[in-house]
Amino acid sequence: MTELFQKSVKELHDLLVAKDITAVELTKATFDRIKATEPELEAFITLNEEKALAQAAEIDKAGISAEDVLAGIPIGIKDNIVTEDILTTSASKMLHNFTPIYDATVMEKVYDANMIPMGKLNMDEFAMGGSSETSYYKQTKNAWDHERVPGGSSGGSAAAVAGGQLPVALGTDTGGSIRQPAAFNGIVGMKPTYGRISRYGLIAFSSSLDQIGPMTRTVEDNALVLNALSGWDKKDSTSAQLDVPDFTKGLHDGVKGMKIAVPKEYMGEGIDPEVTAQVEKAIATYRALGATVEEVSLPHSKYGVEIYYIVASSEASSNLQRFDGIRYGYRAENVKDIEDLYVRSRSEGFGPEVKRRIMLGTFSLSSGFYDAHFKKACQVRTLVKRDFDEVFKEYDLIISPTAPTPAYKLGENLNDPITMYMGDLLTIPVNLAGLPGMSVPCGLVDGMPVGLQIIGKPFDETTMYRAAQAFETATEFHNQKPEMLGGSK
Repeated sequence: MTELFQKSVKELHDLLVAKDITAVELTKATFDRIKATEPELEAFITLNEEKALAQAAEIDKAGISAEDVLAGIPIGIKDNIVTEDILTTSASKMLHNFTPIYDATVMEKVYDANMIPMGKLNMDEFAMGGSSETSYYKQTKNAWDHERVPGGSSGGSAAAVAGGQLPVALGTDTGGSIRQPAAFNGIVGMKPTYGRISRYGLIAFSSSLDQIGPMTRTVEDNALVLNALSGWDKKDSTSAQLDVPDFTKGLHDGVKGMKIAVPKEYMGEGIDPEVTAQVEKAIATYRALGATVEEVSLPHSKYGVEIYYIVASSEASSNLQRFDGIRYGYRAENVKDIEDLYVRSRSEGFGPEVKRRIMLGTFSLSSGFYDAHFKKACQVRTLVKRDFDEVFKEYDLIISPTAPTPAYKLGENLNDPITMYMGDLLTIPVNLAGLPGMSVPCGLVDGMPVGLQIIGKPFDETTMYRAAQAFETATEFHNQKPEMLGGSK
């Protein structure tokens, strides 16, 4: 019999409805798995054991119906999503003792669906990084190779799902922070359209780019969770007032007749040839399934990384100004005066990567440089979006590699921020255009997972899930497992 920690959300739901297990038994088994594997993975910052077991007991008492597809299912939460009465640090010393007095909207939806939060997951500090190495607390490891990074900034979420600690976790994606770690760990990661899920209660990094999304082992599980999280929120003025479709409908309708575009700029220079080879095989699979796949051009995407680090850092420098040791955050001790308090609180509370981006953003917004940097970056951002608009006039989807390389060794790029930033060159344009993007497993390179990125039209996640499900059904990549789950590596 397959162990509980290897089962999908759908399989666990069937066991709960049939009363083969109770929610309390599943919750206890999940914590046992977390505690057994945490010394290897180091994915969690905080566990929520007492409240989770009490919630599970209430769910068992009320009963689980066949319609309550997520009731009793364990879930992990990235630590930049605020959780009432549960420590929320954003992996920073600045928030080392912050326990919120309210839940983010997405947490209210988690509780409405009767999912059980197991705890808070490690990440790059304030979601700034691509390897989870900038966390103040610990270094999460890749589930496939504990000497490699799990990706970032949702590295804890990805490693926990891939390593069998959880069937589903929430991540956030500002420039690829769900899709890149999903690719590095061989799981499914979805960044929905900007505005699909409320950002109320998400500790802001870059407000025009951030989006919350689910990370799971299967496409169907991912669609089930997005069903529960989506919808307009009056507390978030950027959330979309649109009806939410059932993302599981049409999941098995296939891709016959679908038109898929492959940008030539996403398959050439800077991409590991072995990664490109895996994506070429995925293209052949889609053609065999009846889709038309053709090469297109997204000429302004080559400026994506530069635009991103101006826009995101500028917004970050504004969003993080509130953490000054007085209104919010860590406060330095034994200070001389008010200026010393400000300076030392921020100097001691923030890590090097956060300081680097605050400085870059402050410079871009400063008098005399605003027009040359921030304004120009916003203008080119519009050109990036127009490129996507033109392609989507003729095509249903765009596909590409998710990341230019498989996961690299711990510490390999830590002192080379430019190389680290270029790791997001294939995912950043999607955020700049506000589009939905997801990563699904599409092969292995030197024993490490590679991700296929699927990009959709605004608010057309349904077509993306349909294409992802067709690929998952036609291939065996989603069944490949790391050694800690019984696989060959």
